[in-house]
Amino acid sequence: MSTLTDPPRRSFRLSQLIYDTRYRSITIQLIALLVMVFGIGWLVNNTVQNLAALGKDFNFGFLTSSAGYDINQMLIEYDSQDTHGRAAVVGILNTLLVAFMGCVTATLIGVIAGVLRLSKNWVVSRLMAVYVEGFRNVPLLLWIILIFSIMSESMPRPNDFRGDEPVASMIFSDHVAVTNRGIWIPRLGFTNSLSDNEAIASVEGVPAVATGWEDWAVIGLVLLISIIVIGSIRARSSRIQEVTGIRPTTWYLQLSILFIPFAIIGLFLGMTVVTPFLKGFNFTEGTHLRNSLIALWLALSLYTGSFIAEIVRAGILAVSKGQSEAAFALGMRPNRTMSLVILPQAMRVIIPPLISQFLNLTKNSSLAIAVGYMDVRATLGGITINQTGRELEGMLLLGAFYLLLSLIISSVMNYFNNRTQLRER
Repeated sequence: MSTLTDPPRRSFRLSQLIYDTRYRSITIQLIALLVMVFGIGWLVNNTVQNLAALGKDFNFGFLTSSAGYDINQMLIEYDSQDTHGRAAVVGILNTLLVAFMGCVTATLIGVIAGVLRLSKNWVVSRLMAVYVEGFRNVPLLLWIILIFSIMSESMPRPNDFRGDEPVASMIFSDHVAVTNRGIWIPRLGFTNSLSDNEAIASVEGVPAVATGWEDWAVIGLVLLISIIVIGSIRARSSRIQEVTGIRPTTWYLQLSILFIPFAIIGLFLGMTVVTPFLKGFNFTEGTHLRNSLIALWLALSLYTGSFIAEIVRAGILAVSKGQSEAAFALGMRPNRTMSLVILPQAMRVIIPPLISQFLNLTKNSSLAIAVGYMDVRATLGGITINQTGRELEGMLLLGAFYLLLSLIISSVMNYFNNRTQLRER
């Protein structure tokens, strides 16, 4: 009787790291890792040696020294005696402001233009085609400078609003002033402000009221809690709909939760609308939107909106025509079909390239320096570097900010994209 035995295992050999497919991928990855580590080490060592040759070191102590320069657009309190770190924070907030405004406006413009490009009306579709081709084929910097020039050269001067028969007048029931120095719009103020700022005495019969960050913090907290409660109500309605097939009517409850706490807080703080008015050689009070902000905002919105329009158009065309035909057969109107049937399905195609456009808009906001808008590129990446001579540290911080902001935008949009994907049952 014969006995079957397993063949003896061969001992491990170094040649297997290259020729054996079980180990080759690991070998390649380790080699690539070592090359990258040595490359980074050489770069860091070379940088340190060069800095030492120039009599410099590597530290971020300059962020605590006095900045010594003014910033014309601020969302928080700042003066020239504050630190470079606070100046950088002001620039970051300015960047976030124009990026947020641009993303929202560009999305609205892109969706509308993309839908209208598919209109059966020849004039409307051709006008949208002219807009799309015109904006996306001309450099963004030219649009920024063009809009800034129009605002600075074509709008009336503040002095034109003066006199018994003024050349120019405010619009929207004398609440908004459009001038060559920017646009003044009403702002919210609080007569019972939580901040320590004392209310300024009234000027020309128009009361000036305080506006502190503490007031907005309370309002923001109340609105956040309201949104969370509304989200739980909508989730409960969805669960009931899945079980019974009937969705409860909760819109009145959601509106009450959103507006009633806001109204109570506004009444407690003495919320009022402060309208801008002419004083001396310029307007005062209200909120001042500088020409640089308006030019950058509109240019980014229109330019990015032209790309989003093509993305939306492609997403709509990706949806089968049978979907719209079925909706029409059920008696749905074209606008309801587009908003309830076509666009929700097209979002699965639209969102991935839309993320790239949001990232491009955020990074393109660094062109603000062309029209004097003080974003983080102008503060931390410009004046601060020039004054302190900390080019390496400043650029590293600037790059880290844009990297972190891009990763946050990508994460949020990817989460939303996952929520819109089809799920198999």
